[in-house]
Amino acid sequence: MFAINFYPELYADALMRGRKSATIRLGDKSNKYQSGQIIWITVGRRYQVRQKLFTAIIDDVVVKKVSDLTNMDIEKENLEFRSAEDVMTLLSRIYDRVVTPLDTVTIITFSPVREAGSREEFEEIFDRWV
Repeated sequence: MFAINFYPELYADALMRGRKSATIRLGDKSNKYQSGQIIWITVGRRYQVRQKLFTAIIDDVVVKKVSDLTNMDIEKENLEFRSAEDVMTLLSRIYDRVVTPLDTVTIITFSPVREAGSREEFEEIFDRWV
């Protein structure tokens, strides 16, 4: 099982409200994360206790240069971001090094997986799909 972890002060609220469904990570992560993979979405600080928020499925994994990020890619990372510079500033802070337009990033898009707890809940979910 893999997890994608987020800093709680930056993203916990957006994740829980369904307003964040993607992340941009520094480097090529396509060998670690793949479309269709089941993951945990967690929040917490590095080397500390983390909290699982929900299970998700990876919808898409795209690798590109920071300079090739589209407005849609940028908004998926953070609805308040407007430019690649915003993403570079955040990644520089997180990874503790200067991130440039030539750096490679991976955009990982995910969707929550709703887990049915009871037979009735399962049937209710199933009925919506049929």
